[in-house]
Amino acid sequence: MDIGSPRALPFLRLSLRNQQFRPNRPNGGSYRYSPTMTIVHMVLFKFRPDVTQEHKDTFVRELKKLKDLDCVKGQRLVVGGPSITDPIERSKGFEIALLSFHENREALEAYQASKEHHRVTSTYMFPYKEDLIRFDFEVAPEDEYMWDFLPIQGLTRGLAKE
Repeated sequence: MDIGSPRALPFLRLSLRNQQFRPNRPNGGSYRYSPTMTIVHMVLFKFRPDVTQEHKDTFVRELKKLKDLDCVKGQRLVVGGPSITDPIERSKGFEIALLSFHENREALEAYQASKEHHRVTSTYMFPYKEDLIRFDFEVAPEDEYMWDFLPIQGLTRGLAKE
């Protein structure tokens, strides 16, 4: 069954809800069961007041490149900002957020130790930061299915066929 076809949608929803399928890398296109616990890595960044918007934009562009590391699960790394929290004071001055997914603790450690991560943080973040918050956690087994995102591109392509 073509996972991009509209007929596959109910099957995929049921399968994902029952934790029977887990997407491989988006480029792979296949689905397989995986009992491992996903690690979610979150970071909030606050820059010193003298840091330019141009520097922050460069930092965001460089952070986004880290999604190509093999230790990032399914290339799931997103960077966002500025905060749209209302009232903005609740953001406590944090301007940029990063959320990434890793297969296990070893993959997160590999991400942190990579030369690419070191280059980005040592060049664009540490010399300019005012503050940083990092929080990592393991996804509970009963919540693993929630992290299985279907590629939008495949779904829209399948819907366009019929």
